Amino acid sequence: MADFWNTDTGEAVYRSRDAVKNLRVKVRLERVTSTAALSHHLQQEVLSQQDRGAIELETLTSQGQTGDNEEELEVGWQEKLFSEYEMELFQNEAACQTPLDRQYHTEVKALKRAKGRRNHRVFTYTDHDRYTNCLPFHQMQHSSDVLTTTKSSPTFLAERMASIRHRWQDRRTMDSSIPKTKIINWEPTEEFVKNSHVVNNAMQTMHIMGDLGPPGRLGRKENEYLLCTIKTDGSGTVVLKPDFNKGREPYRIVTEGERREVWRLTVENISTAMKPEETDREQNMYKDLYARHKDYLNSLVGQDFEMPPVGILRYFMNGEIVSAQGFEYDNLYIHFFMELPNNWSSLPFQSLSGVTQTCRTKTQGKENVAFFSHPFSFEAFYMSEKESEEPVPQWPVLYFKVLSLDSWQRYRTEGYGYVLFPAIPGNHKVTCHTWRPLQTGTVSALRRFFIGGSPELEDHSYVRIPGTFKGERLSRIGFSTETTGSVTFNLHCIQQARSFVDAAMLKKRRQKVFDQLGGFSQQGAVCTIMEAFHRARRKMQDARESLPRDLINTTSQLQIESST
Repeated sequence: MADFWNTDTGEAVYRSRDAVKNLRVKVRLERVTSTAALSHHLQQEVLSQQDRGAIELETLTSQGQTGDNEEELEVGWQEKLFSEYEMELFQNEAACQTPLDRQYHTEVKALKRAKGRRNHRVFTYTDHDRYTNCLPFHQMQHSSDVLTTTKSSPTFLAERMASIRHRWQDRRTMDSSIPKTKIINWEPTEEFVKNSHVVNNAMQTMHIMGDLGPPGRLGRKENEYLLCTIKTDGSGTVVLKPDFNKGREPYRIVTEGERREVWRLTVENISTAMKPEETDREQNMYKDLYARHKDYLNSLVGQDFEMPPVGILRYFMNGEIVSAQGFEYDNLYIHFFMELPNNWSSLPFQSLSGVTQTCRTKTQGKENVAFFSHPFSFEAFYMSEKESEEPVPQWPVLYFKVLSLDSWQRYRTEGYGYVLFPAIPGNHKVTCHTWRPLQTGTVSALRRFFIGGSPELEDHSYVRIPGTFKGERLSRIGFSTETTGSVTFNLHCIQQARSFVDAAMLKKRRQKVFDQLGGFSQQGAVCTIMEAFHRARRKMQDARESLPRDLINTTSQLQIESST
């Protein structure tokens, strides 16, 4: 008999563009008696063996099965259905304390005059009821034992969300500015992290309840059981627990107490489906709305796209210092700055240097990794000059220095490195390995360990090629270094130039950026010569066409006679 029960009582999440007020749910509640269980079992056997023909089971159906043992009800979103307990409570005006209670008192009196209510055992708690925030969540902890035979416990998120409203009510301030609780907890415990780091979305809740007491003893709080919970966040997300049966077996509810009665629960979605013409009308409305919103955004942006002047390349980079790993000490921070080569410039307010926050390392595998996730942005301009002596213009360079800081405010140099700005636009993930100067001897190692400090570079550009170097060969013989860790960068680069647009219009395809800017590379020189040749040829043809015809014929005859 246990095979005919649905034991999957988890939450189901639905997303819909339709308004949640159009949601309608049909709930069927049926008490399981010996006759009803036998009838249901035989019906399942008949359905599984269709070749034997139909069998009449009307004689096995008890006349008392309908009525108090069975109820089927259609419930709308936030539709209030009173229980027997609420009918007795709200008919007394003295028990009404809030405006909502007085509204329920009026509705209960109207139901009394109308000779009763349409529901008997099934009732609802809406989002505004006083029981919605306390009673159902308390029953949710035991709902797994009620709805299924397998043991399970509420999820971590359900436990935290059950008490989140009470936590915010407890955080009252002593005055208007100073809170009673700590703003920053520097040493959070595991329990504090579990209680605080919870997403708090505004959800509307509705509970469908059932009064499963014995006949004649309805209206007692201990006989109320949670049948179904419906939540929505107002953005089209609907959370249902348990899910719709969708033709599957009913859910099993076992009451507590001496009798331990068994009930069948079936939940079905009976919301009215949209007609095809209504669906088309809604899709056209959304398309029109999106088109108008697009036109509105275009009107804000405008049609004039900002372009740099002719012969200037605009370079924009959004970068991120992702992480650092493999260094000797903890509590790392990075100091970085940009160097602009010749013919490069930046805006006056552009910051060319920066420093990250101090970050502790975290063990991942065999490495200690410090995750910075420090963003930075940089914008520069390149202007091509014909008098430039450099055959190939250089790109900007980002130099950085990794340092460590301990609790005694002692800092140590952990490594130097540099990153050359990418010449190709797009996303680039770069890992740069670092090194630091090494002073031989035991005294230097002891000084670094006990009092901090280590050899440093006076000129950070010495990591690559010093800016003051003018020779042909750079010798570093005798300079001792030690390989340390590595730093990971995530770079998003954008290049903008008017020549890009001109080249696209003229269908010119060149390989290098500086060729499009009129640089002095080999391809740029060849293109310049060819363009000058075509201009001279056009001038010669124009001059020839402007000459008189008799002069052109005389000249051609002289050329023929000289050739003969």
